[in-house]
Amino acid sequence: MIKLLVVDDSALVRKLLGRIFGAEGDFEVKFASNGRDALDLNAHFQPDVITLDIHMPDMDGLQCLDRIMVERPCPVVMVSSLTAEGADATFEALRQGAVDFVSKPVRAISLGIDELGADLVPKVRNAASIRLRPSLRLRERVRHTIGDARKSVPPVCQAARQVKPAATGTGVVLVGTSTGGPPALEALLEPLPAGFAWPIVVAQHMPASFTGSLARRLNGMCSLRVEEVINSTYMQPGCVYIGQGDADIIVVSRRQGLFAMRIPLLPDYPWHPSTDRLVRTAMAEVDASRLIGVMMTGMGNDGAQAMSELRNAGGRTIAEAESTAVVWGMPGELVRLGGAEFVAPLPELAPLLARLVP
Repeated sequence: MIKLLVVDDSALVRKLLGRIFGAEGDFEVKFASNGRDALDLNAHFQPDVITLDIHMPDMDGLQCLDRIMVERPCPVVMVSSLTAEGADATFEALRQGAVDFVSKPVRAISLGIDELGADLVPKVRNAASIRLRPSLRLRERVRHTIGDARKSVPPVCQAARQVKPAATGTGVVLVGTSTGGPPALEALLEPLPAGFAWPIVVAQHMPASFTGSLARRLNGMCSLRVEEVINSTYMQPGCVYIGQGDADIIVVSRRQGLFAMRIPLLPDYPWHPSTDRLVRTAMAEVDASRLIGVMMTGMGNDGAQAMSELRNAGGRTIAEAESTAVVWGMPGELVRLGGAEFVAPLPELAPLLARLVP
């Protein structure tokens, strides 16, 4: 049985979620109506996973999460509203150690509960299998609290010292990530300098209501310019292009140069923005020797096949190591297929990437 703690100040939400997880047959569910009760149950019930509402009176979800990660770290899935404020709070929760999130329905919860349950149940199951590293989470939180003055690329990691750079000329870095992606993107992009020579295109699995907030958040903390791709956008060095959620992002070549473009999703690709589709469109427009694929934490296998094809065609590929990935699904599948030229923990990805780009 999976021990689940549902934390929400709404009695109706608790009732409806209890009905959903009760019907699954393998969940033991307890409920808390506020953050203080949640902390008490976290200590005594010792759940395998927690769903945590962000907006609660007295002690909100972020305050509660902060205490959970200190007192008894446990995988947490945040339940967020589809607003700019809700998106900002969600990204802060992911930075504090939450492993995933779901969005509350825009319509009445009683009408949208089936849609919420279809999203929440698999994410809760996945989260229950994750084993957090308390010491790593605490170090991340301390670094976030005191700040980090380093804005340049850290010393080159051992794995990157003998790396031969990719082919010279205009190239593109292609990044795919899903569960646990926002904090991983911070760790990848923040150390890179404003003069980074190639544009970076990111496929982060996320609803459209969140990708704009993600881009603005990253833009505020990185030397690189970060923007969400809504229209056809000319790609420039030192810039990061985030694919809008609920659609795909592709690379196209025009007379003026390379463009990132938002296009409607295709049913052939189950995750969106699709990493597989991004990589394959880039390979159709740019010589593989001038493409670098970076696969980071995420559930599923999106991008693994396309990045394996990229490596076989002469491109460079990097997979985040299992030791730092929140979920080693996407990078793990790339490694399993033999498509990862390099496998490195999260702190080493930026210096490795800087070494590869000429």
